[in-house]
Amino acid sequence: MTLLPPSPPPASALRDALLADREQALTRLYRRAFPLVRRYVGSHGGTAQDAQDIFHDAMVILYEQAVGGTLVLTSSAGTYLVGIARNLWHHEQRRRARLPEQSLSDAFEPLASEDSEAVTEPAIAVLDYVERLGKKCKDVLLSFYYFQQPLTQIAESNGYASVRSATVQKFKCLERLRSSVRAAWRSETLEL
Repeated sequence: MTLLPPSPPPASALRDALLADREQALTRLYRRAFPLVRRYVGSHGGTAQDAQDIFHDAMVILYEQAVGGTLVLTSSAGTYLVGIARNLWHHEQRRRARLPEQSLSDAFEPLASEDSEAVTEPAIAVLDYVERLGKKCKDVLLSFYYFQQPLTQIAESNGYASVRSATVQKFKCLERLRSSVRAAWRSETLEL
């Protein structure tokens, strides 16, 4: 008689855990999966900061799928999370290989130009939603995504006790931004 490994928890159990106590569920996933992602990214040419960024993006994807009810698990949530992070890292490596080295101001030239036609309506709309989040969220999101500051610097400049606190705040702000954009999109769609 062969013993089969225990079946992975269903996606609904993960969803329930996230809805019941999001912080505890995400912390448990972080402790299990982040060392694996850090090792993988490091062995494939990335830095510790790259690993953190990729992992946080993977956590957001997993969270949205789990809470949204679209998550289908064929393995443990940690294994699935590592798989997402690996795919994100491969995409990031391909993106970096395609883009020549350029300065940050060159990368965002259309947003910085004086020509108002260069800025598209969606970019203006997203910036409008970022403004509505409040000063703290605006500072965190712009520092991380626009100015590409490391979370250590963001934590220090915004008065967070640790990098972990800054990471959690970034996640919460990003979640609020996504919710606002989705709600606005739904209301616009319903009006049409």
